[in-house]
Amino acid sequence: MNVTDTKMTCFHCGEDCRNEPIVLHEKPFCCEGCKTVYEILNSSELCEYYELEKAPGTTQKQPSTQSQYAFLDQESIAQSLLDFQEGTTAKITLYIPSVHCSSCIWLLENLFRLHEGIHQSRVQFLKKEVSITFYTDQISLREIAELLSSLGYAPDISLASAQAKKPEKGNKNNKSLAIKTGIAGFCFGNAMLLSLPEYLDSRFLLEASYRQFFGYLNLLLALPVFFYAANGYFTSAWKGLSHRYINLDVPISLGILALFGRSAYEILTHTGTGYVDSLNGLVFFLLIGQWYQSKTYQALSYERDYASYFPVSVTKLVNDQEITTPLHSLEVGDRVLLRNHELIPADSILLKGHASIDYSFVTGESEPISKQSGDLLYAGGRQMGSSLVIEVQKPVASSYLTQLWNQSVFQKSPTASLTSLANNVSRYFTLAILLISVGTALYWYEHDRSMLLNAVTSVLIVACPCALALSIPFAYGHTLRIFGKQGLYLKNADVVEKMAKIDHIIFDKTGTITQAQPQELPFVGESLSVEEKAMLRSVVRNSSHPLSQAIYHSINASLPLKPLRAFEEQPGLGIVAQVDGNQWKVGAASWVTPTPQADTRATRVYVNMNEQVKGYYEFNNQYRAGFTELMLQLHPHYTTHLVSGDQDQTKKALVSYFDHLHFRQSPMDKLNYVKQLEQQGHLPMMIGDGLNDAGALKQSYVGIAVADNVYHFSPACDAILSAPHLSRVGSFLRLAKASEWVVKAAFLLSFVYNAIGISFAVSGLLTPLLAAILMPLSSVTVVGFITLAIYQQAHELNLTDTSGTTRMRRTPKKLPH
Repeated sequence: MNVTDTKMTCFHCGEDCRNEPIVLHEKPFCCEGCKTVYEILNSSELCEYYELEKAPGTTQKQPSTQSQYAFLDQESIAQSLLDFQEGTTAKITLYIPSVHCSSCIWLLENLFRLHEGIHQSRVQFLKKEVSITFYTDQISLREIAELLSSLGYAPDISLASAQAKKPEKGNKNNKSLAIKTGIAGFCFGNAMLLSLPEYLDSRFLLEASYRQFFGYLNLLLALPVFFYAANGYFTSAWKGLSHRYINLDVPISLGILALFGRSAYEILTHTGTGYVDSLNGLVFFLLIGQWYQSKTYQALSYERDYASYFPVSVTKLVNDQEITTPLHSLEVGDRVLLRNHELIPADSILLKGHASIDYSFVTGESEPISKQSGDLLYAGGRQMGSSLVIEVQKPVASSYLTQLWNQSVFQKSPTASLTSLANNVSRYFTLAILLISVGTALYWYEHDRSMLLNAVTSVLIVACPCALALSIPFAYGHTLRIFGKQGLYLKNADVVEKMAKIDHIIFDKTGTITQAQPQELPFVGESLSVEEKAMLRSVVRNSSHPLSQAIYHSINASLPLKPLRAFEEQPGLGIVAQVDGNQWKVGAASWVTPTPQADTRATRVYVNMNEQVKGYYEFNNQYRAGFTELMLQLHPHYTTHLVSGDQDQTKKALVSYFDHLHFRQSPMDKLNYVKQLEQQGHLPMMIGDGLNDAGALKQSYVGIAVADNVYHFSPACDAILSAPHLSRVGSFLRLAKASEWVVKAAFLLSFVYNAIGISFAVSGLLTPLLAAILMPLSSVTVVGFITLAIYQQAHELNLTDTSGTTRMRRTPKKLPH
């Protein structure tokens, strides 16, 4: 390590090293803090951090003190911040204000390489949050906070925010923006008023002393606008430039600087009256545009109201009665029946049953954890075994389940999209504007220097990629909300674009296109005694499969439920369990019966007790309402497939509705079938119940799980469809395609605006004030166009009513059983 007099920028944060940079490994640093961060990363072989972005770090000239996070040592405070804790495994979500680029994401998601006590970390870039799973016996919450702070990513956390759980950053930002807008508006109005004598003095009768006095007052009004109201643009521009990135605020800042500098020069040298009214008006209208944009993005954050669309139900126990209840209607104190493979909807206490909880959905670790009566169970865990009775301890947070659903472990491979196109265009847009402004300056310098400042400033201000940036999130976000109201809950807005691209649709049969029968099921075979019926009822109660539930509800509800000593459910085959010393097998004929069974047109579920086949329940296939019309809608536009684990008894009945039919398919067969289509270059969408086809749902380009009054939430899928709305799948796909066209039209509208606006600005026909009005107006126009266009498309497709039924345009044909 040595000191040099060469003026350099810091290798870590990009700031000026001034006269005495600290050099380590021939790399300059502005302070000991930045050098220390580099040493930490270098010792852990994490210097790839510096390859992703130039000088990606934040300055460490004012490092946090060691006592800053001492309050996290208090058990009660640490517990209030944790999202999850089981044994020595815990999870927390922290707000990191300094996250700003891909290097930040890379480093924060590689924290496990800096400390072995950190299991994994995942960044939500738009929210500036990092979710960290760690081992409490190896690293404490305080040590995590101090580690992040030492790297330049100090978490925004305090005693107050610990009690509030989340920092109220949104309210602070909105209040600051409102104050800045108010100050800019006040100064703009008064500057206009003080400029009136100058505007009205066409005969130059105003005395020079008054002219100078009004000029000084205007300059005084410009100071709070320039140094306070507009400082956000300067700060953003400087941060971008310090990290070798030209963002949109760079040309805006140049325009404001040019207006202020020219105005100050003319007023102080008495060579003119300046452009103070234009400057104040420019900042005022820019802030109004910023306010509008913030409101728009708040509207895109659908978690609060969108959560109520989560089309998943749970089984609530009220006076020993099982009542199907929407997830969002659960309240603290409610008792819930949790079956095999169902997720815990909210933090709860185990009341009854032996719990074997798989928390891989929360922590990524799939080893089941055994729990006893009275233990706390965390939301997002999955029961692996016989049914439980739990009592809800905290309010249900559907947004939390959606957040878990969007974890990277469940993400599919990215593909080329309109989003990547918009990002690439926005990246080079600002650079193009700067080049155009330079060309404009050179032109007017040669032809009319009095026009130079107005023309260049107008070019810098009027050009705006905001409308381009807003098009995709607003269009797909609006479509996502419409889908939610109609029973289709998407993982995120990106799924809308993927739905517009699919070309093959694969359906499962049982529980997807068919539904359980409400009437009593016929049992064919040896008559079951009352005791045997009670045991069978106890066995099938633990499964969420639609056929198991149909059998459960067909047996006399007054029969007592018996405890199970063992329970296992094998996907695609059936159930094996022990009750009162007897072994029961319930499921497919090939698994339950030792001898082959004759083909029939009905679906059968066989019952075996102590290796003796008792008989079977026979299900006549009852297809969901609107199924025939749905297939007629899909057939001209998509290749349709039926891939079922059932026997092929119904093949003749369904052959006219599908292009390809495959029966006796195991879960692995379904997965391989999807892979085969993808290898052929197709983009398949899989629609199943999420029970025996979770692998196929995850593998498919778009996977939709059908929810039918049971709480089976499969993280492998991209969307959850409320079963009564299956007939609307065709309309959903058409609206997704329409949304894609609306986005393209919005792109075109944005390009036309910029082309016309820039051409007028270059020619000197726009003033900076008018440019500042047009800039947010373009965003308003595009957002308004998107909203009206998508609503109109949804209305034409009958997706704007919330009656829960689909209006039929044709009389559906009756399917044979």
